[in-house]
Amino acid sequence: MIDNENIIKQLEERLTTFGEDIRVKNIGRVVKNTDGVIVASGLSKARIGEIVHFGEGATGVVLNLDEDYVSIILLGKGETIKEGSEVKTSGTILNINASDALLGRVINPLGEPLDGKARIRNGKSMPLERIAPGVVERESVNTPLKTGIKAIDTMIPIGRGQRELIIGDRQTGKTSIAIDTIINQARRATAGRPTAKDQRPVICIYVAIGQKQSTVAQVIDKLSQTNSLDYSMVVNAGASDPVSLQYLAPFAGCAVAEYFLEKGRDVLIIYDDLSKHAWAYRQISLVLRRPAGREAYPGDIFYLHSRLLERAVKLNSQNGGGSITALPIIETQANDISTYIPTNVISITDGQIYLQLDLFNAGIKPAVNVGNSVSRVGGAAQTATIKSVSGKLRLELAQYRELAIFAQFGGELDPTTTAQIERGKRITEILKQPRFQPLPETLQFLSINSAVSGFLDDIPVDKIQEFEKEYHAFMKRHHPKIIENLTSGERPSEETLKQIQKATQEFKKTF
Repeated sequence: MIDNENIIKQLEERLTTFGEDIRVKNIGRVVKNTDGVIVASGLSKARIGEIVHFGEGATGVVLNLDEDYVSIILLGKGETIKEGSEVKTSGTILNINASDALLGRVINPLGEPLDGKARIRNGKSMPLERIAPGVVERESVNTPLKTGIKAIDTMIPIGRGQRELIIGDRQTGKTSIAIDTIINQARRATAGRPTAKDQRPVICIYVAIGQKQSTVAQVIDKLSQTNSLDYSMVVNAGASDPVSLQYLAPFAGCAVAEYFLEKGRDVLIIYDDLSKHAWAYRQISLVLRRPAGREAYPGDIFYLHSRLLERAVKLNSQNGGGSITALPIIETQANDISTYIPTNVISITDGQIYLQLDLFNAGIKPAVNVGNSVSRVGGAAQTATIKSVSGKLRLELAQYRELAIFAQFGGELDPTTTAQIERGKRITEILKQPRFQPLPETLQFLSINSAVSGFLDDIPVDKIQEFEKEYHAFMKRHHPKIIENLTSGERPSEETLKQIQKATQEFKKTF
């Protein structure tokens, strides 16, 4: 009688013992090498996303599986790979070595250091591609991720676990908003009674895709000057790097973010920018001879970005309670947000911060077009303190925009309309903010409250910025108790509002 169990056991032992030999036997040959994309035959056991090794020492990743051939993108240079070169599978899916030691570091999408320091050896292998957490593992976004930018925190709030698109033309300040947000995470949570978890800064990952090296160096320098690198890291695939690395860069950054997510941490990841990522993927796809669709992009470009951005998540307490907040950046041409990639990413994200070149040129910085910007999380990502003034702020701005258009046609305006237009000018002025100077929520409240409550109505528009700076210094110096009351995150009491009014009037006498 045949002992099936014994036969199966012997087979399992043989597979374990000779597993490496079996994998090594899966050897193929290069058919052609075209612009960093290798077509090889004979790799019958290859899998999508698997690392393969060439006889010349180069490494690649399987991206296409056809009936007789596999297509491989090179991870680096491969000029020496010729037709007939040997290629063999590794049995390993592409991953990155993630560790707490990555904080403060600059790496490429393969985890190799770009800052001259030693490579991280002891870490956890995180796959670059992973299925996003399901609905059951998530919870609704309910905790603010404060950017320190008045116009955003008051009117377009971002919550931890949200995907908020930053979109606009070149040179409109998209990266500046992202860097301001990173710098602002140095401030520990102070609203209410913060837990030990809240006291830790949000981990920040800046992914640079196709950027000039000088631009990335400026970002790193600014983060270093503000001591933000202590809780941040940079993943860089520059304009001079192979398109394969530019394609993999956001997935590498997201894999590291998921390492911290598993530890229950809150993570902010910035993809700068996904337009260049789409260009890299289009280039690879055209070489792979995939059918070109709208604007020559392959048909699965939407799936590429959706499977990346869906990994942004707010986990429930049963799954660690961590979060990944994604701020993808998209570059438009001539303010046209109706093109293929912008419309794709807008439909995937939970809102957008729209930066307009006309506003930027008019000196309104950050150049946020409030009418076209939206946060689909809304007040759920705001404290009661900010929420108490944000509604009135939006209403005042909306009325000002309509009246300003009407006033352009000339004619006499009644005193009420004139007063509304004048207040709108002052609100627009108070929302201006210098780069790399994020404000704590308490000072944001004082600025916005002074504008919507009419305290600025008699201050000349060109003096508003000076007024705000001195007003903040005055309140910190003479009324620290008021600022302490505002840090609770609760809606300010009538008593607190009266104290603010009295203090503001006191300051105006000396201004």
